[in-house]
Amino acid sequence: MGLGAGPGLVSGHVRVLLAVSISAAVVVSHRTAAASDWQAPTKSESAATVPQPQPQAPAELDDSLRKAKSLLEVGQTSEAELNLRQYLKDHPNSADAHFLLGYTLFRKLQSDAVGQTQSTKYGVLDSLNIKSRQEMAKASLVEYTEGAKYHAPSAFDLKVVALDYVLLKDYPDADKWLTKSLQLATKDSEGWYYLGRSKYIENRFEEAIAAFQQCLKLDPNSVKVEDNLGLSYQGLGRIQDAAVAYRTAIAWQEHTLDQDSGPFINLGALLLDENQPQEAITYLVKAVAISPEAPRAHEHLGKAYEHVDQLAKAQAEFEKAVELAPQDASLHYVLGQIYRKEGLTERAKLEFDRSAALRESHASSEVPDR
Repeated sequence: MGLGAGPGLVSGHVRVLLAVSISAAVVVSHRTAAASDWQAPTKSESAATVPQPQPQAPAELDDSLRKAKSLLEVGQTSEAELNLRQYLKDHPNSADAHFLLGYTLFRKLQSDAVGQTQSTKYGVLDSLNIKSRQEMAKASLVEYTEGAKYHAPSAFDLKVVALDYVLLKDYPDADKWLTKSLQLATKDSEGWYYLGRSKYIENRFEEAIAAFQQCLKLDPNSVKVEDNLGLSYQGLGRIQDAAVAYRTAIAWQEHTLDQDSGPFINLGALLLDENQPQEAITYLVKAVAISPEAPRAHEHLGKAYEHVDQLAKAQAEFEKAVELAPQDASLHYVLGQIYRKEGLTERAKLEFDRSAALRESHASSEVPDR
């Protein structure tokens, strides 16, 4: 099973949607191709976690591996890892142990991401933490590759491999292994969902649409899937179809208390692009009400207010966006533009300088892998 990593194709907007915003809990067989039923977060921009599936131990696992799995189920990932590494010293050819260790390392990534979310705004991680998590994802892939020497991986195993590649931002390989997983588990709705997202990242919008439509057949009325379907239509320039998808996703949650702000933001942004700022404001105000901690909602609402020359309101929204995402250079820049329009020259200069410093800092911190 070749698991070589390579660079992925990522845009800033899509990175928010896919990067590592996946959280789930599912019980599937670690040796069978049974379909799994994942549940992703309701608010598409609210989490910075990686998947959290939980494989069911097959009957042939011995007591040591069952113990490791039990530790994993209660969140004791370090203890599970230690147990599995000790087991592999005596059983180096155990596919089950390698696969379970690969999954354990994957779960450690999930725990790390949750901790980072609690200490940072919207999961903005420093370069050291990002590099550490990438190394963990690579280590997980090593275990799956080793285990595949002794036993064919299950659909579940292949899915976790794919999501390791998501964390490495290698979307072509994520696409590849999700496709293989779905050949074994054709009714895995969330597999189709993540395949659609990977296709979208790769700008393969027609294929993304097909994957999301398949997902909707298995998981009807899924707001997050319909929202992503809209993004894919928009990627093809099918603006009317995109608007219909966003409005459909909004309608499906009309009577839901825990609403997803994603389709409100995406429809508002589309309306802005279509020079309909007043209607955009209606949806973006709702988005901010649903997700007041979402920088993107405030950013687009600020742009809408700017379009209708309500500069004071635009300033307030951009200031909130900067507060929520202080390391985003582009937000500082647009806030500076608002200050300049209002004649606040010194404040504008401070924001422009901050934007330039952040861009320089981000550029210098991007050290390519060797």
